[in-house]
Amino acid sequence: MKKYKNILKDRKDAAQKLTDVIPMQRLKDEAWKLVSVSRGGLELAHNISMKHKNSIDFLFSESIMAPNNSECEVARVSESEEIVINEKLVSAFNIQYDYIYGEARRKHEEKILSYIYQYRKGRPFASMQNEIVLLIDEGSETGLKLMTALKTILAQKPKAVYIAVPVIPSDVLELLEPFA
Repeated sequence: MKKYKNILKDRKDAAQKLTDVIPMQRLKDEAWKLVSVSRGGLELAHNISMKHKNSIDFLFSESIMAPNNSECEVARVSESEEIVINEKLVSAFNIQYDYIYGEARRKHEEKILSYIYQYRKGRPFASMQNEIVLLIDEGSETGLKLMTALKTILAQKPKAVYIAVPVIPSDVLELLEPFA
């Protein structure tokens, strides 16, 4: 078997490697808000904030799948009803925008709102206005989840947004880099 360098053992190891590149003193001094966009990201956020006790929040979002392929994510909706659409897939599958907006509404009402009541007791997502935000995910295959989170956070006019993700393809990194 081939030996690989820099393989992450688990989420704790991934969080440790992220703390090596995150300016931890600034994170503490400027009281950055940590926002997880996935369950695995929540564990990473907890491990990153252990020493400094920065606040952690979770931003809910749901996939919108292609009508003709239940495994192909073509868009995503966040709890603030921000929608990010993969235009290339929508065009390739000839999907109508009415379908996407209808699915976004349904996913928001049926899934996201129930998560908000179940996990936050109905409390809305905290305002990130004039805050420094660190978005955290455990990995990003397409960037759609992080892009949806970015769109949601940027709409709230934060002071700055950073992204921490231990596994990300270079094309997704290039897509996200101008925004965070």
